[in-house]
Amino acid sequence: MGLDPSLLGVLLIAASGVPGLGFGRQSSLGQWIACCFTLFGALVGALAALGALTDGRVENAALGGPLPELTFHLRLDPLAAFFLIPIYVLGAATTIYGIRYWKQAEHPENGRSLRLWFGILVASLAVVVLAADGVTFLFAWEIMTLAAFLLIATEDDQAEVKQASWVYLVATHAGMLALFGLFGVLWAATGTLEFRPLPSEGNAIGAASALFALAFLGFGLKAGFVPMHFWLPSAHANAPSHVSAILSGVVLKMGIYGILRIVTLLPTPPAGIGMLVLALGAATAVYGVLYALGQHDLKRLLAYHSVENIGIIMAGMGLALIGVSAERPAWIALGLGGCLLHVWNHALFKALLFLAAGAVIHGAGTREIDRLGGLAKSMRRTAPLFAVGAVAICGLPPLNGFVSEFLIYLGLFQIGSDVGGGVWSMAPLAIPFLAMAGALAIACFVKVFGTVFLGHGRSKFAVEAHECPTSMQVAMFLLAGGCVAIGAFPVLATFALDPVIRTWLPLSSPPPSLSDILPWRSLMGMNAALGLAVASAGLLLRSRLRGRKLARTVTWDCGYARPSARMGYTASSFAAILVDLFRWLLHPRAQSARRRELFPPSSSFHSAVPEPILDRVLLPIWGGVGQILLPLRAIQRGRIQQYLLYILLTLALLLIALVPIREIAARFVGW
Repeated sequence: MGLDPSLLGVLLIAASGVPGLGFGRQSSLGQWIACCFTLFGALVGALAALGALTDGRVENAALGGPLPELTFHLRLDPLAAFFLIPIYVLGAATTIYGIRYWKQAEHPENGRSLRLWFGILVASLAVVVLAADGVTFLFAWEIMTLAAFLLIATEDDQAEVKQASWVYLVATHAGMLALFGLFGVLWAATGTLEFRPLPSEGNAIGAASALFALAFLGFGLKAGFVPMHFWLPSAHANAPSHVSAILSGVVLKMGIYGILRIVTLLPTPPAGIGMLVLALGAATAVYGVLYALGQHDLKRLLAYHSVENIGIIMAGMGLALIGVSAERPAWIALGLGGCLLHVWNHALFKALLFLAAGAVIHGAGTREIDRLGGLAKSMRRTAPLFAVGAVAICGLPPLNGFVSEFLIYLGLFQIGSDVGGGVWSMAPLAIPFLAMAGALAIACFVKVFGTVFLGHGRSKFAVEAHECPTSMQVAMFLLAGGCVAIGAFPVLATFALDPVIRTWLPLSSPPPSLSDILPWRSLMGMNAALGLAVASAGLLLRSRLRGRKLARTVTWDCGYARPSARMGYTASSFAAILVDLFRWLLHPRAQSARRRELFPPSSSFHSAVPEPILDRVLLPIWGGVGQILLPLRAIQRGRIQQYLLYILLTLALLLIALVPIREIAARFVGW
C-alpha cells in the first residue's frame, strides 16, 4: 500500500479550499465542500498514520520534482506517524468549528481565502513530517510559514493584526536561514541532503555540534523557546480562534519534531546537552506562566501558556537526551514518553481552550477579560468545556495533562535516586521549577475562570452574551473527550509511545516498554476514582437543583448596601499580588486617572505586562537600524538597470568572500 493513503489525505486537504473560489462571496457551499474534503482527507491520513504507528513499519516513497534531478523523498515511520495524528485530529476539529465561527456570509471579504490557506497549512504540516530529505523539508516548511502568515493576517485591516503577522514572518524566516545552514552542514558531512546519520569518522563531533546548534536556533524560533518566543503571543492572539488552535496545537510542535528528527542523525550527545535543554525547558515553563498571569487579553494569556507547555515538552526532551548520554534506557523511555505524550496532550487541551475562547468572543464580542464575567449563566456548555481544558493544562488528575507530566517527574526522581552520580545528578533541580510552573498555572486559570465565567457581567458584552452554535460545541466536545480518554486510560498511550521510543535512536540496549516501568493500574484507579467522584458530585448537584425555583439575591455584601459588578475582582486585582512579587522580571505598567474630589464621577485604571524581548529589545533596535539606514533610500530610484547592477555587485562580493568561508568550513566540519 505504501504512502498512497497518506498522500491522498494530503492532496484532499490541500485542495479543500479550491472549490470555494468558484462560488460567490455570500455562498456557503464552498465552505461545506472544504469541510467534507478536510474531514475525509484527515480520516484517510489518520488511519494510515495509526497503521504505521501500531505496526512500527517504515514506508518510503520518491516523487519526481519539477527538475530532472530533483526528487522529493517521503518517509512514514513511527516518529512521523505520531506527529501526524494531532495534525489530522486538530485539522478536522477546527474545520468543523470554523463552519459557524467564520461563516462565509458573515465574512465575505476573507472567508474564501481563509479556507484556502487553512487547507494548505494543514497539508504542508503533514508534508513537513513526512519529508525525508532537506529539499522536501524546506519546501514544505516555507509553504507552512507563508500559509500561517496569511492566516494570521486574515483581518489585516487592523494595525495590531498586521504588525503581529509581519513579526511572525520575520522571526520564522530568520529561523529559515538557520535551517538553510543546517542542511548545508548536513550535505557537507554526509554528501547528501537525505536524512542519514552522520559518519562516525572524520570531523563528526564538529559537524554534530553545528547541526545541533543550528537546529536549536532554527526550530527553536518555530517552537517558541525563551527567548525566541517573542512573535508568539501577538500572533496567536490576533489570528482567528480556530487558526490559533492550529498554531498552538500543531505548528509549534513542528519545532519539537525538527529537533527530535535531527537528533536521530547525530552521534551520542554529551550529558551537558541534555542538561542545557532541561534547564532551558524549566526556565521556559516558569517564564511562560509568569507572563500569562499578567495578561488581560484571553487569547494572549493562552498564548503564553503555550510557551509554558513548550517548556514542559523541552524538559522531557532534555531528560531523554540525558538518558542517551548516560546509557539509561529507563530515563530515555520516561523522558521521551513524557515529551511525546505532552505533544498530544497539549494539542488537545490547548486547542480546546482556544476554541472555548473563540466561543466567548463569538458570544460576547470581546476577549478582554475585565469586560466579561458571569458567562456561565448564558454559556452553559462552553463554561464546563473551558474548565476541562483548564484542569488539563494545569496538570491535575484525572485528565491527560497529569499523565504526561507524571512521566517527566518520575524520570527526574529516578535520576535523583541514581547512586552513580555524574553531570546529570543536578537534573532533579528542575523539579521545583516545574512544580512552581504548575502551581502558578492553577492560580492563573482560577483567575481566568472566575473572572470570565463567574460573578456578574462587567459590561454589556457579558450581559448580552449567548451560547455558541452546535457545530462549534461539537468540535470542543471532541477535544474534551480526548482529554478525558487519555486521562482515564493512560495505558492506551503506550501503544502509540512504545514504537516511537524503540525506534527513535538505535541503541545497544533498547528502552523498556512504558508498561513495564509505570504503575498504570494505580494511576488509572486514582484517575477513575477522581473522575467518578467529580461526575457524581455534578449529577447530585444537578438533581437537587432540577425543578427548583432559584431565588435571586445578592451575596454577602460585606457592609456594602448596593454591591455591583464594579466591586468584584478583576483580572488585574486577582493577580496583583503575584505580579508584584515578580515585578523584577515582569516590569508591569499601570495607568490610573486619580481624582481628588470627595465624590468623583468616574475613574479609570489600566495595567499591562508588556513582552520584554519584543517591546524592550527588538523593536527599539529595529527602529534604530531603520533610522541609520534612512539615507540609503536614495539608491532606490525605481530603475531596473540600477537594481541589476546591485545584484551583480552582490554576486561579486559573495564570490570574493567564498574562499575564506570555505576555509573556515573545512576546518570546522571537514567540508
